[in-house]
Amino acid sequence: MKGGRLTLDYKILRLGFPILIGQLGTIVVGFADTAMIGHHGTPELASASFVNNLFNVAIFTMLGFSYGITPLAGALFGKGRIEDTGVLMKSALLVNILFGILVSAVMLGFYFNLSRLGQPQELLPLIRPYFLIYLGGLLPLAIFNSFAQWAYAINRTKMPMWIILISNCLNIIGNYMLIYGHCGFPEMGLNGAGISTLAARIFCALSILGVFMLHPGYAPCRRGLASGRISFGEILRINLTSWPVALQMGFESGSFTFAAVIAGWLGALELASYQVTVILGTLGFCVYYSMGSATSIMVSNAAGQGDRRLMRRTTYAGYRIILVLAACSSLIFLFCARPILSLFTSDEAVIALSLTLILPLVLYQLGDATQIAFANALRGTSHVMPMLWISLFSYGIVGVPSTYFLGITCSMGLYGIVLSFSVSLFLAGALFLSFFMRATSPKS
Repeated sequence: MKGGRLTLDYKILRLGFPILIGQLGTIVVGFADTAMIGHHGTPELASASFVNNLFNVAIFTMLGFSYGITPLAGALFGKGRIEDTGVLMKSALLVNILFGILVSAVMLGFYFNLSRLGQPQELLPLIRPYFLIYLGGLLPLAIFNSFAQWAYAINRTKMPMWIILISNCLNIIGNYMLIYGHCGFPEMGLNGAGISTLAARIFCALSILGVFMLHPGYAPCRRGLASGRISFGEILRINLTSWPVALQMGFESGSFTFAAVIAGWLGALELASYQVTVILGTLGFCVYYSMGSATSIMVSNAAGQGDRRLMRRTTYAGYRIILVLAACSSLIFLFCARPILSLFTSDEAVIALSLTLILPLVLYQLGDATQIAFANALRGTSHVMPMLWISLFSYGIVGVPSTYFLGITCSMGLYGIVLSFSVSLFLAGALFLSFFMRATSPKS
């Protein structure tokens, strides 16, 4: 049994490591964006905080929607039906592009109502152009997500990793040239960061499409995509697995975005501090999610074989790994907070306020790790409908009021806002665990 556990741990780490590297690359870019913008000026940092947090709902919702591909393609891969994963991709790509258009339209509606969201008026001239540039990157992101999740499902996790790492390097170089005006480019500040991010996302979409179309190793999948037909039944099946995950991630990220809006009510200083604190939390989230994604892939492969016992063993192995990562992240937050925060801004007021938020930040890491582990395990079983109401209840019905209650009603300010994340995350983790156990219980 011990050898079996070690084998599962190894398989999850082997699958998850390339995803982890890609996620860490994304974190490095997030760190670089925030640091470069923060050192350019606190108003730009506050504006970036608002726009980035608002778009996080769109980005994570689109990412969650693309996750609907994983259990379907993973089950086909588990049965050895490689060419059929290409057939699936034909419908999945269309559905994800249409979903990206829908999300873009919703975000455009937010753009026309920015003045009604209660943010500091002096930030709106910075927010508006940055918002439109950011909006342009959603459709390329939908294309990349679709192919990346297909690649993860067939255990080809290294290919998206390399594309992400290269695009992240290009993004950092673009930031250096466009934010500060180096190498003959004009100094564009916050808009320069937006243009650099847009270019990196277009590069990701074109690169992964090019690899899929040209690499000889994907020839069976290309044949499936070329010969397969888009059917209503396939589209319906993709939507049934995609929407619950999309809404689950949307509700979760939406609770953080609501918190950013409330932080903006408190002032530009609080909004800037919220940004640098949440970017630290993103470090944990992305690291945990890489192993959660690997767990989901292996659970979906086991589901394709009908092995419920293996599904549970895989999930427990993934949870152990994620808990270790959560402990490491918490130690980094506790002992390295000031030097990390100093990378983002030289404003001592922002750093001082952010340091007061480290304890509630560390507190919610365990809840975040737990809900990520069991949400991804439940996703791998394809029993995703419970994810919808769990997220609505945990993040919407309980989480959002908790944020307002602790932050505003109890006058705890930014500390109460960050503290409230533990309420929703621990609740979601417990509910995801409960429903995963039901979904994998032995058949009567």
